[in-house]
Amino acid sequence: MPQNSSNNTDHAAYMKIAVAAFGTVAAILLFFDTFFGTKQLPRLWSQFFDAFMPIIYGAFLSYMLAPAINFFEGWLFFDSLRKARKEGKLSSTSARVCSIVIMWLILSILVYLLLSVLLPELYRSIIQLASNLETYYHTINGWIRMLFERFPETEVWLSDRMADIYTQIETYVTDMLSQLQSLMAAAGRGMISVMTFLKNLLIGVIVSIYFLGTKEQCAASARRILYGLFSRKNVRWILRGARRVDTIFAGFVRGKLLDSLIIGVLCFIGCSLLNFPYTPLISVFVGVTNIIPFFGPFLGAIPSVFLILLVSPMQALYFTVFVLALQQLDGNIIGPKILGDQTGLSSLWVIIAILVGGSFFGVAGMFFGVPVCACLRYAGDFLIRQRLAKRNLPTDLMTYAKVNREPRPVKPFHDLKPTQPLVVRIGKEEFRIGKECKKEPEKPKEDS
Repeated sequence: MPQNSSNNTDHAAYMKIAVAAFGTVAAILLFFDTFFGTKQLPRLWSQFFDAFMPIIYGAFLSYMLAPAINFFEGWLFFDSLRKARKEGKLSSTSARVCSIVIMWLILSILVYLLLSVLLPELYRSIIQLASNLETYYHTINGWIRMLFERFPETEVWLSDRMADIYTQIETYVTDMLSQLQSLMAAAGRGMISVMTFLKNLLIGVIVSIYFLGTKEQCAASARRILYGLFSRKNVRWILRGARRVDTIFAGFVRGKLLDSLIIGVLCFIGCSLLNFPYTPLISVFVGVTNIIPFFGPFLGAIPSVFLILLVSPMQALYFTVFVLALQQLDGNIIGPKILGDQTGLSSLWVIIAILVGGSFFGVAGMFFGVPVCACLRYAGDFLIRQRLAKRNLPTDLMTYAKVNREPRPVKPFHDLKPTQPLVVRIGKEEFRIGKECKKEPEKPKEDS
């Protein structure tokens, strides 16, 4: 028996060494192939991501719509749900099916009403903008002539550089005509991308119905996998972190989408009452860009102000004041009421998250970068607290700020008494400045 146990121990040790060696070699090969080889791993990852894109869309839709399903079940089918729970079932099949049908029916009606009202107005705004391009050209041309009349030196400076500008424009047009075939191919790829997105979205809607119908079973399967792979203590911490991530993502994503929808509607109502031009186009632009935290209002306001400026400078000024008031309303009343402090990030970390996420993943990275950064911040703060608790150190942040420490009085320079004289060396000679001050001996402590 002892010999068998020792053989099993040696076999397990050899297996661990073999797995570690295989993993190390595989990681080195993948690293070399990714950066210096044929880059098969990025291609494989891209194909895998494209294949799972409808499932990702479906999971995202089901995650966003799960609270609506819970609301309808608890409001309209409470008795059926309670009866199913008494029978040991996770949910009532009839209640779940009816809730999904009601939810998608209401969502479809809302989307139809929104598009039926918005699309015709948006089409008219685009047609109006295209038909007034010549007028806008003459307006800008008049501004330029007025600038030259007031500042003749600007005209001289510009005329000296017109030859270079004309050469650059001619070169650009020639290159553009030579690349017309590539542009047509890019336009075709863009249409294919749009069709692929619509196809994945349609499949994602179907997948979301299955996810919503079996969301309790999916959660139970995930917990079973966790308990099978990790210890009870680790599972407890993993589930705690998952709940926190769910709170951050759900609160931020759902709240930000609802907040942007409200801002877009308020912008449409305000622009209609104030009779601003291109109201539907501007409202859509302001509402969509408001999804991006911090920079979104500026990204939506600047092009909108320029469009109105081409029509009427006074209306552009009025629109600027209106947008500033709307953003103050959003930042001080609507946003805090809907979002609260879900992320717990300061303004600096929000800016960093937006810049880093946007540089890697574009607009989607700018939107999802904030909750991802909040989750990473929560994980880092949790690990730091654990390390401090093991060292019997306080975990409160204000403890390390020392705000309760009284300021020490600073003695004047002439009252300072050095304990040793200052030694100055000039060549081989030394000069001593000041006298040594003997320290008073400490009094021995009395034994209690």
